[in-house]
Amino acid sequence: MSAIVEFMTSKHRECDDIFSEVEAAVAIEDWDKATQKWPIFEEELELHFQAEETILFPQFEQVTGMTAGPTQVMRMEHEQIRALIKSLNKDLLDNNKISFLGYCETLMVLMQQHNMKEEMMLYPMSEQHLPNVNAVSDALHKHYHSYSIKCK
Repeated sequence: MSAIVEFMTSKHRECDDIFSEVEAAVAIEDWDKATQKWPIFEEELELHFQAEETILFPQFEQVTGMTAGPTQVMRMEHEQIRALIKSLNKDLLDNNKISFLGYCETLMVLMQQHNMKEEMMLYPMSEQHLPNVNAVSDALHKHYHSYSIKCK
């Protein structure tokens, strides 16, 4: 694995772990833990989307000329995930276990499929095509390190 694939994949795993903690907390109705962990997941996920949308995707599009290809699909899926997050926010606020867990199931499937496309296709394609792969990797790292919230 190389720089972009390894780093961005690790960020997927970190968010997956936090998401699983929240889902497990809701399942046993530990609303305090769920409401404590949820903002960490939500902010880290948005941080990840912003890293892709403002750094990785534009670089990939500029080099390949593909603006209606994989990055367009990823942006569309980001919006679908953001819409699900809004529903999950409401259910968490309302302590609606059944609805929250239902949306969690949908979100988990969508995130798994999305992450697989990025990890198996988009990230490797980026590394293959970007002449400045180290600079892009550095920019992604700096983007993350400029924020204090980290998934743990």
